[in-house]
Amino acid sequence: MPNLDTMTSTTQPDIESLLDDRVDEGIFRVHRDAFLSPEVFDLEIERIFESNWVYVGHESQVPNPHDFITTNIGRQPVLVTRDAEGGLNAFLNSCRHRGMMVTTQRSGSRRTHTCRYHGWVYDSAGRNINISQRELGRYSAAFDQENHDLVPVAKFGNYRGFLFASLFPNVPTLDEHLGEARVFLDLIVDQAPNGLEFVPGSTAYTFNGNWKLQIENGLDMYHFSHVHVSYVELLQRREKSAALGGPPPSPSDEGEQGTFSFGRGHAVMWRSKSRASKELLEHRAATFGANMSETMLRWSTYGRNLTIFPNLQIVDNLTSMMLRVINPLSPDCTEMQTRCLAPVGESPTDRTFRIRDYEDFFNPSGLATPDDNVVYEHSQAGLNARAAGWTAGYARGIDRTGLPETSPYAKELNLTASEWIHGPRSMGDETCFHDAYREWKRLLSQPPGSPNNH
Repeated sequence: MPNLDTMTSTTQPDIESLLDDRVDEGIFRVHRDAFLSPEVFDLEIERIFESNWVYVGHESQVPNPHDFITTNIGRQPVLVTRDAEGGLNAFLNSCRHRGMMVTTQRSGSRRTHTCRYHGWVYDSAGRNINISQRELGRYSAAFDQENHDLVPVAKFGNYRGFLFASLFPNVPTLDEHLGEARVFLDLIVDQAPNGLEFVPGSTAYTFNGNWKLQIENGLDMYHFSHVHVSYVELLQRREKSAALGGPPPSPSDEGEQGTFSFGRGHAVMWRSKSRASKELLEHRAATFGANMSETMLRWSTYGRNLTIFPNLQIVDNLTSMMLRVINPLSPDCTEMQTRCLAPVGESPTDRTFRIRDYEDFFNPSGLATPDDNVVYEHSQAGLNARAAGWTAGYARGIDRTGLPETSPYAKELNLTASEWIHGPRSMGDETCFHDAYREWKRLLSQPPGSPNNH
């Protein structure tokens, strides 16, 4: 059993003391300092965000040669480009001269990137193609022998359009990192026969809370009927319509809910009997069902909240699809970036319906996201009550009495290494949070490159 003494603000983080993982005894707890400590936060940035695979974008954001987007991996700025030959690249967004960001634009298309400080120029493949006034610079022979190209990230990978990068070279392959979570990424992609794209427009906002609150909430069915009661009531007041473009019915308590935990912090929460209309489900099946097995077509009718640790969440509620990127700024401040994800070539009616539903629920100005943000901020404030000790927020689902030895859902999806649980829609499993905290502890406990760190 770990030491349960509260850390002081001046002590170095004792990661072992922050996670009380005794599931065999029915106990799983996370210490409040995991959300409050600046020292813990610094370790998170260094050993989770800057030393492992993180999501950096989608290939549809750079569809043409010379297109680019900018992002961050932890604290470090990154430039993702498509070069003249169509290849995808990811570089540190820092001029080799004096370190200034090469471009500050979020996205665009540019054959060359010129540093505004002293005019050094790079092409879309990251090559340094001009050092301004080089002939007058009296540079040394040693300077001429150095590489002045943009520095590529250590690892860069593309899984079916989803782009991931790592600043540290000693990481597993991207396929190994994603593991069996790929089944649910595949399901997202397979619903778009012509590929996926972002609906034009993006949103970025902050909330005054720790980033791990978002990791938890994205998999949390327990809070829905309490936090989003106004949204549920609004849907119940709307006229139900069978038309494809009409408003969907309100969420139902019928059906089942379950979770899978895939290792390395990835997890999914799924729910059957979605609120999508029968007509919409039939239309979806006609669009992409021919290339799916009967099993996967059925799973495409289940709502799914997928988390790829540490910074990517995709929510497919059938009526719309949201992609969320988590960017920690401090122990008590997190930036969120959200986009509406959609199949390429869907009909104007489907696209309009998708956008209206996305705005309804996911937009920061909608009916659900503001509720969640307020909850995060009140949670962060309440976690400061260190004298109250540990919280009990990870206990739902621990008792597996009466569950079968093997999951029929895991079997039909050919999942062999994933933890699971399922039950009624009101179950609100919290054990799906456990794997993220185990991965969190594993990564924080040893410096990058340690034998047991990857």
